Parts: sequence; C-alpha cells; structure tokens
Amino acid sequence: MSSNQRPTLILAPSVSTTKVVTTTTTTTTYAPIPLPPLPPPSFPKDPKTYPLLNAALPTSLRSFPIVFPGGTRATFRDGDDGDDDMQDEEEVSAGKGWHLVRQDESPDQERLVGLQEAIERFGKKRSHSNDIVMQGVEEPTNSPPPRKKARPAHPGTISINAAAAPPSPLPSPTGSPPPQNIWPSAPPSGASSPQPQPPIQPDIALTTLMTLPSLLSHFSALPPALQSHVLLTFLRHSPLPVLRTLQSVLTPTLARDFLTLLPRELVSHVLSFLPFSTLTRASRVSKAWRAIIDSDPILWQDLMKSTKIWFGGDSEQLFSKHIVYMRSKAVSQVPGSLPLPHPYKILFKSRHLTRTSWLHNNNPKRLTFAAHGSHVVTCLIFSHGRIISASDDNSIHVYSPTTGQLIRSLEGHQGGVWALAATKDTLVSGSTDRTVRIWDLKTGNCTHVFGGHTSTVRCLSIVKPEMIDWTDDDGITRREQWPKRPLIVTGSRDHSLRVWTLPKPGEEEYRCYGADDNEGDPSEEDVEENPYHKLLLEGHDHAVRALAARGRTLVSGSYDCTVRVWDIITGQSKWVLVGHSQKVYSVVLDPIRAQACSGSMDGTVRVWNLNTGQCVHTLVGHTSLVGLLGLSPSYLVSAAADSSLRVWDPDSGELKHTLQAHTGAITCFQHDEFKVLSGSDGTLKMWDIRDGTFVRDLLTGINGVWQVVFEGRWCVAASNRTEATVLDVWDFGREEGDDEWIGEPASGLYDDSSDEDEDEEHEQADADAMDQDLEVVQSEAEMGEDEFEVDDNEHDEAPVWDYATPVNKQKAPIHSVWGIPVPGPSVPSIPIPVKLTDNMAAEKLQESSSKVLIRSLPINEDTPTRPRARNPRKGR
Repeated sequence: MSSNQRPTLILAPSVSTTKVVTTTTTTTTYAPIPLPPLPPPSFPKDPKTYPLLNAALPTSLRSFPIVFPGGTRATFRDGDDGDDDMQDEEEVSAGKGWHLVRQDESPDQERLVGLQEAIERFGKKRSHSNDIVMQGVEEPTNSPPPRKKARPAHPGTISINAAAAPPSPLPSPTGSPPPQNIWPSAPPSGASSPQPQPPIQPDIALTTLMTLPSLLSHFSALPPALQSHVLLTFLRHSPLPVLRTLQSVLTPTLARDFLTLLPRELVSHVLSFLPFSTLTRASRVSKAWRAIIDSDPILWQDLMKSTKIWFGGDSEQLFSKHIVYMRSKAVSQVPGSLPLPHPYKILFKSRHLTRTSWLHNNNPKRLTFAAHGSHVVTCLIFSHGRIISASDDNSIHVYSPTTGQLIRSLEGHQGGVWALAATKDTLVSGSTDRTVRIWDLKTGNCTHVFGGHTSTVRCLSIVKPEMIDWTDDDGITRREQWPKRPLIVTGSRDHSLRVWTLPKPGEEEYRCYGADDNEGDPSEEDVEENPYHKLLLEGHDHAVRALAARGRTLVSGSYDCTVRVWDIITGQSKWVLVGHSQKVYSVVLDPIRAQACSGSMDGTVRVWNLNTGQCVHTLVGHTSLVGLLGLSPSYLVSAAADSSLRVWDPDSGELKHTLQAHTGAITCFQHDEFKVLSGSDGTLKMWDIRDGTFVRDLLTGINGVWQVVFEGRWCVAASNRTEATVLDVWDFGREEGDDEWIGEPASGLYDDSSDEDEDEEHEQADADAMDQDLEVVQSEAEMGEDEFEVDDNEHDEAPVWDYATPVNKQKAPIHSVWGIPVPGPSVPSIPIPVKLTDNMAAEKLQESSSKVLIRSLPINEDTPTRPRARNPRKGR
C-alpha cells in the first residue's frame, strides 16, 4: 500500500426488495469510503536500505474484492489506482442540459449515497419496523431515562476500536439501551416481515484495514530482529499464492544488476568471455545492458581479434573516423533513444556479415541488364550507391544497383575512356582524347576539362588529404595532413605525369583549348593558364602504365621497366627503382609498411622499400605477364596471363596460396581479407583467400569478363555475352539487420574530408612546399641527351591488358609485423636504387645501368593514342 496515497473502500450497490402488492427494487450506490492513511516516515529513509518503500504494488494488490458478512461486496483500492477505470466506465455521451441514459439507468436515478446517510436511512426504517412489531408490548418501567443522543460521526468516515468486534444483537444485561453506533443492531427475532439490511456488517477484514496505520506504527518501532521474526511468522502461515505474489514484488526489487555496479574495466573483462551470439542476447536484457555492450570499444576490439577479423594498421581507425564523420552530418539523435554504438561494434557487424554472407550465401539476389551496347567496359567503380562504368565507346554511364536503371549518361569525351576515379559527387575521367574531365554526378554536367597531355591518359588517381608521418629536409619527423586539399594525379603514354588540384563544387569552371571544338587540339593547351595545374613530372622514358598515390608519395610504373617514387607536393623524384627486365604493368603503394610493389611482363613481383629504395623481395612463380596487383592489410595478390593468381605475405614475401582454376589470362580481380573474385575466359570465380580454396562460380557460359568490383553487400561485374555487354549486380544482404552493414572501400580511404573545411592557408602551404628545392631537381629530358630510342613494339601489347586493368586497386594497408624480412629468390638482374639529387647522380645512373636508356619525347604521327611531340601553340 502506498504511503503517500489514501486508500479507499468502495461498497457495491445494495439492493432491497419490498413486497406489498407489487415488488419495488431500490438500488443504492455508495460513495467510496476513505480509509485511514498510513503514517508518513518519521525521518527520511534511504531507498537502498528500504528498497520496497516506494516499490509499485502488483495489480492484484492495488485493487481486489472483499466480501463482508451478509454477502455485502466491496472493492479495496490503494490510493488513486483504478479511479481512471471507474471514470472510463462511467463516461457517457452528454451535452448542455442533457445526457444519454443507459439501459440500466433511469432518468430520475438517485445520486451517490454516503455511508453515514445510508446508515441513518437504515436506522429510520428499522425504528419504523420495530414500532409495528412491538405494538402491545409493555415497556419496562424501571428503566433509567434514555441517555443523550450521541453526536453523529463525520459523514463518510468510519471510526472503530482496534479491539472491537461486530455489535451483538442481544440487549444490555442491565436493561439500559445500547450505546449509539453507526452499526445498528439486528431486529428482534421472530419478526413477521423482512427487515431492512444494513449496508455493511464489519468483520476482521474491515477491522484490519482500519487498524493498519497503528499496526504499521507498532511494527516500525520494533527492533530489526523482531521485525524479521514477525514477518517470518506471517510467511510461515501464508499459503502458496500469497508467497508467489510476494515473490513477484521482492525478486525484481532485491535483484542487483552487476553490470551497472561493477567498474567498466571489470565489466569489459567479464563480457570478453562471451561469444558473439551470447552478447547479442545479453544486449536484449535491458537498455542499460545494451548501452554498456554497445559502447565498449575494448570488448569489440577483442572480439574482432578472437574471431580473426581485426586487420590492424589504420583500417580500424579510418573506419571509426568515417562513422564519427557520418554521425556529425546526420540528424541529431532523438531524445530518450538508446545511445549510439561504438564504431567498433558497427565494424564487427559489417565484417561478420561480409565473411558469412559472401562465402555462405549460395543464392544472393541478382540483377542483369545491358550496358554500352557491345563495347568493352574499360573501367568500373562502385561509389556511394552508384555503379559507374566507362567504355571505349567514349561514354560514361551511371546506374542504380537496385533497379539497373540508367541514371546518367556522361557525354563529352572524343575518345575511349580508360581511367576513372570518384569522390563524393565528383567524377574524374581520362581518355584517349588526351583530356581529363571533371563531372558533377548530381547533374551530369562536365564542369572542367584539363588539357596538356599529348597522348592517352592511361591512369589517374584522386589523392585525398590524410595524416601522415613526414620528414622534412632537416630530418625532423612530424605528423601532418598531406595534401592540404584533394589532388588529381594523371599518367599518360606521353611519358609524363601531371598533378592537378581537384576543383571544389561551385568553383570557377575551366575548359581547355579545344575542349568543345573538334578542330582544336587539347594537347596544345598552355597549362600555365590553367589555375588547377600544379606540376609536370617528367623522367620516364616510355608510357606511364600504372600509378598509386597516398599522402605526399606517388609511385609510377612505366614501359621503360622502371618504377619511380615522387613527392607530389614538390615534384621531386625521390627514387628510380630499377630491377625489372621488361615493362611494368601494375603498382600498389603500402604507406604503413613504407613499401611499394610492382608487377612486370618479366613474370616477377618486386617489393621495394620506400625509405632506402632497395628491393626487399622478388616474388617469382608466375610464368607470364603480371598485369594486376592488389593489396589489402594482410594479403598481396598478383594476377597474371598464365591463368593463375598468387597470394603473398606482404611482410615476408612468402607465397601463401596459388589459385588455379581458370583456363585463360586473368582479366580482372578484386580481393579483401576474406575472398578473391577473379574473371577470365567466360567465368567469374570466388575464392576463400584465407585457405586458398575455390568457393563457387558467380558467372559461367559467357564470352569474357571485362571488370569486377565489390563493396560491402554489393558486387558488380561487366561481361560480354553473344556480342552484347551486360552488367550483373549481386546483393549479398539478408535484409534483416543489414542497415549497419557498411562496406570498406578498396582503397581504404573514405570520402570524409569536407570541402568547406579547406582554406587558403592549406593552399598556401602546398604552394610553399612546391617552391622548395625545385631548382635542384631536373628531369632526364633536360640533361642534354640527344639520342632518342623509340619503342616500336608499343602497338604489340596484349589487348586483354589494355582494357582489363582495373583502376584504383589499392587496399587499406596494415602495420608491419616488424619481423625479419625473408629474402626472395635471386634473379638475374640486380635492382639499383637511385636517388636523384643533382646532375651528377643522374649521369651516374646512366653509366651504371645499360638497360635504362634516357629518352626524350619521340615525334610520332598525330594520333590520339601515340606519343607526340608538342607543337607551337596555335592561335585561338
């Protein structure tokens, strides 16, 4: 019973029937009888010491029926509980001056009658009946005069002695009239007609309710030992239903939530012993448990490590920053909702779904639609829920992965598109028309056209700002953000690379000479007039076939058999990595391990140390052109024209697995920490990268697979079937619980940098850095070499590699194990790292390596796909 609310006793309406000639039934409804309230505590009580003081009573104890002697029924209600129910039951339609009469209600229904008034009515009826029954009976003469009539009690209240029993019907032994009481005595026996009944005959139940305040006061004054003895005595004499009711109140009140009471460190340690399935069930126990489990980063980190999905390096930190960034851009959290989970919990769920749904979902949802007619798909990327494909038909298409609908068709290039990169709503493309175009994916408009290259733009990359450890000229290493704003790096068959500033949305548009005029030649563009052009990197002697860039470091691979390392802020050529005996077709960059990897037509993969310029591993095994490389935190994967893929340890150079099931050259592949998807002659296969086993075929019975890309739950492949190009889209999601499945990009970098946060200080820092030491760095073309050597075999390249090499294959790297490197097998050619600091070093390079010839730009025919010499600028 609540201590701050006054309980009431509600009597059931009484029905009296009087039969004379006709039968009259009268129903009397009584107002609630207020019972004495419980005394308030004499002093404030500690809720921890008295946990039940303010505990809510179960429904069965807040309102229950009581039957008094004579069959009178009443309902006990604790305080105001249940008043709303009474009001709801009594609500009827009403208006001004009228109300709807129910079937059991008469228009002249009487008002509620209080208990005092009912007793007075009963007393009058009884007196009238006694006068009739007792006529002719002589009243004793020796009786004393009647006492003064007692003053009636306060209406609607009951006062009863704790030791009083129900009034006796017998007269007083002394013959004196009985004392006045609100409970009239029963009429004499032998009455010839029915007597009216009193509204209530009190018994031990009513007596207990009336005396409960005094009992509680007595109990509170007892010592604790005696209180326990009294309660235990009562419980011993209580039946099982009563004990169960008490248990329903005591159990939740006395229970202790150890997770909320223990220190966070101990909670994390306790939860670390639970498997993932048990944790998910524990998070449903209560909101407090859900908040504790979801917000514990150590718990989810240990869980990822125990299940072998913790990759290390900066992949987890980058994912966490991405989640924080997305939340900062989202709508504010609804008040009263559960706290947001830690990013590590979302990362665990995403990686768990990636591992289980891809390898064990044999029937994912699939969508197939036509694209680009019958032309070759040269580039394919998946960005922000969009499929972006480029073709040698000069077009770029944007599709929806859910419907296959063509959202945008980007037209403008005058030649085949061979390079693509995207960030947010900006797309960058490179083409055989020698231009670089910037597109707004929201509108489909081409906002900028950059000219300057004199041959096909074969590869490009968007370099996003990130925190790196950078050592300045004084040998001081500091952690800074480079570049200060996003850059574009392009590589061309004109032997050069160029660095451009990525235009921000809304910045002034720029279109190079000849961009909108078929008669103009973009190669004759004066790049000095382009405010977005930053650097021209010259040094390669042949076409630049592949590049990779992170932070301030750019790695480029060329058909001149060399790999070069550049500082894209200053334009300095830091290393010339010599060792391959044939053309370099692919490169990847690993900034965490400070390594770069290159694949060549000589069938080898070389791992280079970016700090020393030394070749630390030479990976042999392939018997033909290594045209594709991919890097993830734990695996380096190479694909070759010998129809095999090889999985290597990037730290030790050890061969882990050889994936052999294809019957032709590998035309495309992508991998992560769980799987490899590879395309070749009419099949697209899935492999388990951890044990090197074949999982299943995603595509069979087709002519060829041009490209494949996946991210999160989505996978997209471009293939050729009966002279038609089609795109296949797979959704490996299981619908329920996949909202938090966030895919990790293949490059490991997220589009989280805000263009609005960039300022002029960053641009000035880039400009200042570019001005440093530019006067001491010279390209080989400026060293006065007069002899030219032109590779006439450029058009003899295997066509499969021209269109099949994916763009942006870099994966998120991880920290090195810092073990002792295992040297690779010896090879005939000895790699010679060269750091160009002055002209003498460059001349020494020419003397020490007879295989590397310094060439100037050859003069060839005026075609869009062959290197050409720059002509004098034509007038506009």
